[in-house]
Amino acid sequence: MKTKESDHKQFMKMAIKLAEKSVEKGGGPFGAVIVRDGVVIAKGNNLVTLNNDPTAHGEVTAIRKACKKLGTFDLSGCIIYTSCEPCPMCLSAIYWARIEAIYYGCTKDDAKDIGFDDSFIYQQIALNPTERAISAKQILHTEALNAFRMWNDKEDRVDY
Repeated sequence: MKTKESDHKQFMKMAIKLAEKSVEKGGGPFGAVIVRDGVVIAKGNNLVTLNNDPTAHGEVTAIRKACKKLGTFDLSGCIIYTSCEPCPMCLSAIYWARIEAIYYGCTKDDAKDIGFDDSFIYQQIALNPTERAISAKQILHTEALNAFRMWNDKEDRVDY
């Protein structure tokens, strides 16, 4: 089923409304809706401060709900409508979930203007781990590789 432009706007309005309601309830100003074949699969809003969970962004919350509802980690064929351009964490989650398209309202610069500045994270990702602001030191590499060997040898693994 091809999604029409009017449908895209309808789903974006839902995401925006979720962001507004989130602010009213004490959460951050972010909302997201996940749709497959023109049907809403899940909705999410920012719960970072309400749940004391720094990963509970609107997109991540919606992805968690969609995966639970569909009984899969693979959201291929889904579209996400989010009130703001996804941050680095949310963008990564969208890619890991295999969502096929992103529609967003506000830009990362709009978010930066109200105090949600991800520029530092984007800069940190590009650095070597030893050069990042948060100390990162590799230890017990050989021992840690054992779990990777076990995974690689596992015949009944579920690749993702």
